[in-house]
Order: sequence, then C-alpha cells, then structure tokens
Amino acid sequence: MKIFVVNAGSSSLKYQLIDMDNEQVLAKGLCERIGVTGAISHKSADGRKYEAETPMPTHSEAFEAVVYAMTKSEAKVIDSFDEISAIGHRIVQGGAIFKGSCLVDEDVIEKISELGAMAPLHNPAHVLAIRACIKTFGEKIPQVVVFDTSFHQTMSATAYMYPLPYEYYEKYQVRKYGAHGTSHRFVSDRVADLECKDKKDIKIITCHLGNGCSITAIKDGVCIDTSMGFTPLDGFMMGTRSGTLDPSALTYIAEKENLSPADINTICNKKSGMLGISGISNDNRDIGAAADAGNERAKLAVDMQRYQILKFIGSYIAAMNGVDAICFTGGIGENDPELREYVCENLGFLNVKIDKELNKLRGKEVKISTDESGVDVFVIPTNEELAIARDTLSIISK
Repeated sequence: MKIFVVNAGSSSLKYQLIDMDNEQVLAKGLCERIGVTGAISHKSADGRKYEAETPMPTHSEAFEAVVYAMTKSEAKVIDSFDEISAIGHRIVQGGAIFKGSCLVDEDVIEKISELGAMAPLHNPAHVLAIRACIKTFGEKIPQVVVFDTSFHQTMSATAYMYPLPYEYYEKYQVRKYGAHGTSHRFVSDRVADLECKDKKDIKIITCHLGNGCSITAIKDGVCIDTSMGFTPLDGFMMGTRSGTLDPSALTYIAEKENLSPADINTICNKKSGMLGISGISNDNRDIGAAADAGNERAKLAVDMQRYQILKFIGSYIAAMNGVDAICFTGGIGENDPELREYVCENLGFLNVKIDKELNKLRGKEVKISTDESGVDVFVIPTNEELAIARDTLSIISK
C-alpha cells in the first residue's frame, strides 16, 4: 500500500511517496516558487533525479508536475496515481477543534480555513493544497489531515491557559496550542520502543531543535506541557524567532520606533533569535563557526540558546517530578554534539552521564548515555512524514 504525504507552504510543496508494506520512501521532492515561476526537484529512492522549471501559478499545477515526475519522468516510481491508496497532509494548526488525525471532508476543510488566523503562513496554504489534490486526483483517493497541534491537546488548562482576561479565551480562543506535535509523538514512541516499555510508564522530555525549536514534557504517555504557545513564536530563541520575552519590551520599542503590530510581528518572527543576536545568520552551523573563530556576538547567541534550552528542560523535570529519558531530534538536536554535551553536563544533579564518543555521532539514532547514567539520553532522527503516513494508513484502514 502506497501513501502520498504532502507538506504544503504558501509557495512550496514538499512530498514523499511511502510504501507502507515496508515503510520505505519510494520518492521525495519539492516544488518551489509556486505562484511565481515554478520549479520541481524530484528524487527516487534508487538515486534517479528529475528537475525542471515549469509554470506553477497555483498548487494544482504543482501537483500536476509531481504526477509527471512520479509517473512519466526518468525518475518515475509508479505507473499511475491509481496505485496510491491515500494522501496524508501535514496541518500546522488544528486549534482545540482537532484532537487527532481525521479524514478530509468539506466541513474539515472549512474548519482548517477558519483556523487560518492562528497560522496565517500555514493553514491557508494547507487548504489550497487539499483543494488542489481534489481537483487533480478527484475524490476517489481518500485524504487524511494530521495536525501538529493535536498531540498537545492533552495539556490541562493549568498548562495551556494564559493569565490574560478570560474573555479573550472565550472570544478568540487565545491559549497555548504548541507545535511540532507529530515529531514529538514520533520520537517519544521510538524512545518507548528502545526502552522496551509502555510510554505510559516513562517520563520523557523531547527536544525538537532546528530553525524552529520546541521542547515537550510527556508523562503517563501524553503531553503535559510544551514550549511553543499560541503560535510557534513562543518558547526559547530560535533561528529567527525571539521566543518568550517581556511584552513591555515590545511596546517600548514600538513606541520609540513608531512601529505597527505587523512591524513587531515581523521583527519577532523573522529578525530576532540567533539571527538578531549574532547579526550573521539564522543557521546554527554558520553561527557556530563564527563563534569558534572568536565572534563575540555569535558566541553570545550560542550561549543564550543553550542556556534557554537547559532552563526549559529543567522546568519540565520539575513539572513531571523527574525524568526517565531525554531525546534530541531535529536538524540541530541530531547534529550538534556540543549542545547535547552542554545540556547533559548541566544535569549532573540527576547523575546524567554520556559517552562522549557516541555523542560525536551526527544524524544517527543512538543512545548516548552510559549504563551508569541516572537518565537515558537518546538522539533520534525525526520522521514526521512516516508518522503522517502511519496515521493515514490507520484511518483509511478503519
């Protein structure tokens, strides 16, 4: 059985085709510059490639390009999309409406659209992609939506409410929703597998660290708290996002610089974080190299992010009254041994001990803690596409 996984942005379309009989990726690719010029980069599992520039005024033309790449190009992997059993979509914001993955129908599409104000860069694009799929493939192929927020719907009101006037929650549903839930769910399930335990029997902290970052506390098998909030801006500093800060700092800057709410939003989301502090880049590798070369602002950015990550982990240890396992994932989590070592060394009060040679591995699934460690520490590459495919298969099988 083959599942087509879609992750749509406003001007991009990432995809994978997965054979669920062995959970192997048959092909993956990216359509870029949708609405401008249009280009596709496609690669089969055996290394064949297809790249082309082709007009993509909408997502419909992007899907048509994908169909050609997968069925007719020199990197084709199937003869027809009739071989595909279902399509699974990543959706960023499900609000409090969607507590799990579900089949697509018109009501679901409308609700995703209504939540667009809480994820303006994502949900409208997801709706476009779903409708483009229907236009391209018809309604014979079932479609499933998998929400980044649904894993966090188990948080209690104590954790997800903001101490604002309650009327704003009642009127506008302003509360914490979190993000990266599909990734946190995938790696925490894998931790339980590696521990040979039921997830309900272990306390896990999962650290999804990349250009966007979040940390989640998982107790009794469910999320009890997560660092991202009403939007993915909340939490600790990221590539270009500020993370949590004093709101008065923003109103002060806005008054001094005569800035609008939209201006402040742009500053916090696109000009802050590692980029804002270092003045160099939002890429962890560039900043790390500059810090090693003696750039003080780059070093400050690295030190700030590591310190904030450690603080969140410590707060979640307190919230769960302990921790059994910590997992690092995402582009930084999987590939930054120095960050992992910093965090673990500062958890000495828990007798956390790591094998420094194993910790040097990058992008590999590995247990880096020693047998003497008081907490098990893992590096697990995330696979959100596979998680989406598994949910899709489970739902259509019902």
